[in-house]
Amino acid sequence: QVQLVESGGGLVQPGGSLRLSCAASGDIFSIGAMGWYRQTPGKQRELVATITQGGNTNYADYVKGRFTITRDNAPNTVYLQMNSLKPEDTGVYQCNAIRFQVPYWGQGTQVTVSS
Repeated sequence: QVQLVESGGGLVQPGGSLRLSCAASGDIFSIGAMGWYRQTPGKQRELVATITQGGNTNYADYVKGRFTITRDNAPNTVYLQMNSLKPEDTGVYQCNAIRFQVPYWGQGTQVTVSS
């Protein structure tokens, strides 16, 4: 089993920045890709960004140029730097990790962008 714990969410004004962190524990050997997903009001959970163990990244079009995903492999921690935040970025951000093709999810952290 892999446990994922997110931190760093909160309330920020439009145009502001937040940095999310996700720490993996448990059976972390051979964790593959990690990433961030979000669930915004009225929508299903959607991809934000992913990063492979080797550092290859993939971003949703609506965050390109504003968000940056990074990763430390020892320990297994993934970060999401979010800049130029917009009200439509409001939602619950969940960390994801894949190990032997099994997905694991954190409980999520709330991000609210509002003036």
